[in-house]
This record gives sequence, C-alpha cells and structure tokens, in this order.
Amino acid sequence: MMTEKVTSLQVAERAGVSQSAVSRYFTPGGSVSKATAAKVKKAADELGYRPNVLARAMVSGRSRIIGLVIADLKNQFYPMALELLSRALQERDYQVLVFFAENSTESVEPVVQRLLDYQVDGIITASVAVSNHLTERCTAAGIPVVMFNRGQDDARLSSVTTDNVAGGRMAANFLVGGGHERIAHIAGWQGATTGRDRTLGFVEGLRDLGHEMVAMEDAMYDRDRAAEIARTMFSGADRPDAVFVGNDYMAMSVMDVLRFELGLSIPDDVSVLGYDDVPLAEWPTYQLTTIRQPVNRMVTATVDALIDRIEGDIEPRQILISGSLKIRASARRPKGFTA
Repeated sequence: MMTEKVTSLQVAERAGVSQSAVSRYFTPGGSVSKATAAKVKKAADELGYRPNVLARAMVSGRSRIIGLVIADLKNQFYPMALELLSRALQERDYQVLVFFAENSTESVEPVVQRLLDYQVDGIITASVAVSNHLTERCTAAGIPVVMFNRGQDDARLSSVTTDNVAGGRMAANFLVGGGHERIAHIAGWQGATTGRDRTLGFVEGLRDLGHEMVAMEDAMYDRDRAAEIARTMFSGADRPDAVFVGNDYMAMSVMDVLRFELGLSIPDDVSVLGYDDVPLAEWPTYQLTTIRQPVNRMVTATVDALIDRIEGDIEPRQILISGSLKIRASARRPKGFTA
C-alpha cells in the first residue's frame, strides 16, 4: 500500500518551528539559525521527509535543471567531459538532464524542444550545432545556451572551445620540426568549426614553414572512416611519412591500421599526431603524441558562462582556451624541442 507523503507542515510541527523556517532550510542559500537547522534536520530525518523539488521550482520559477545535449559518447573525450560537467553543475546546486542527438540540426531540434518542455534553466550542447530557429526559440523563452567544444557564427550563443587554429599550427610546427617532408592530414568533420579550425591552423602552419600537405581526407570524426582512409593513403610507395589526425579517437584507429595491417613502424616509418589527449592516449599501446584540450578549464568556463547568464549576465561569451602539446612516442621528436 502507498503511504501518504510527509509534508513540510508536519516537519514544522515535529520541530516546533514555522513552516517557512522548514522551507528556508531546504532552499539553497536560505537563512536559518544553527539551532533551527538542527531541529528541522532531526524532524525531517525522523519523518523521512524530502522536499518536493518540482513544486519548489513552480513557486520560484527556477527548475535548477540544466539540459545537456550530446551527440557522441564513443569518443572518450565526451564521457570525460560529461562527468566533469555533471559534477561541476551539482556543486553549484544544479542537476543535469542528459539527452542524446545525432550530429545534425534536424535531430537536435526535437531534443531541445523537449528540454524547453521540462523548463530547464539553461542548455549546454556538446558536439552538436544549433540552428538559427532553435536559437530564436531559446532566446524568446529566456533559456541561455552554451556550446561546449563547438563554435558557431551566432553572437547570441555562448561557446567554449580550445584555440583550434593555434592547435593546428602547433601540430604543423612539430611535424615539420621533426624533419618530415610528406605530411598528410586525416581531418575531423569539416562541417564543424572544430574540424575546420584545426585544419585551417595546420594548413597555415605548414605554408608558413614552406610545406604543403601531400594528402588530406575528411574522416568526419568517424573511427571506421579514418581507418579506411589510412588503408588507402598509406598503401602506396609514395606514402606520407607523417599524419596529423583530427582527434585521438580517429588517430588510434589510424595507428592500428598502420601497424597491424600495413606493417609500418611508428614513428620510424610514420609519425602520428592526434588532438584531445583522452586517457587512452597515454596507454602503452598507443603513447600518442597529441594536442591536449584542457577539459577541466573548458568545463569551468562553460559552467561559469551558463550560470552567469542564468543569473542575469545577458552578454554571450565566445571563449577560446589555449591547448598544449603532449609529447609521447608516436611522433618523431625534433632535436632540442621543448613543448
């Protein structure tokens, strides 16, 4: 049989305090004396009382729920970011409602509509794009949106990314410095700013040093597609002697093909450089040299930008955070090179 829910009035009567004191005790930032707090806690524990968060949200106009839309958990970078975002928001007394979407605006639109139906206080999108139509709807509803690890040419949206152009340049400088002459690029999806900017920085960096790519293919951040491109790109006699891959998830697939299918030695025959610095990159199997995305700093900046907008800072922010080069064993190290 179902038992009746304990009410705040019953807690107040048991504690010998007012109902408003009980409400203040369970409201983040609410002010009650230590003596009152101790009485309310004791009474609530004895009665098994927990406040009705949804009811409180209806009264306050705040759900204290953040919607997170994410497209890809196969890439290790995003499960790591999801955990850090959830923890950071919980520390600020917000809860996370996670929805998954395909990497297309058509897939994202119904997901965001469901989040609006839940009356979330804000939305974080990770590795997905937001259409102008969706931006207008979120703006009209007063729901701020922050894009994580994806930029967009829309001044109404906040975004937090690493400086992907600078990261691409860093990759070019390292590979040219290692004495490579035939340098290739297996790119991330060119439909996303992350992929385009990494490629742009890499191309500009090579040209500044008097080099051109000998081959480039868009692997669309897909591991299997990257592997197939590597099979073709490195099968001939005039194969590249170095490759910059658009993220670690694809780079490790490329390394598997080079070593175990084509019989090439890394880095003696081919240097491989990735982007992200996911935990698997440092495993002995890969020891992948890569451009590190400072995920902790990115998460902090994302949460700060979103909550500031929720609390009244109406100016969107486009935040770039510098990455760094993590040198391991998958790429030839230039003589005297220091990161």
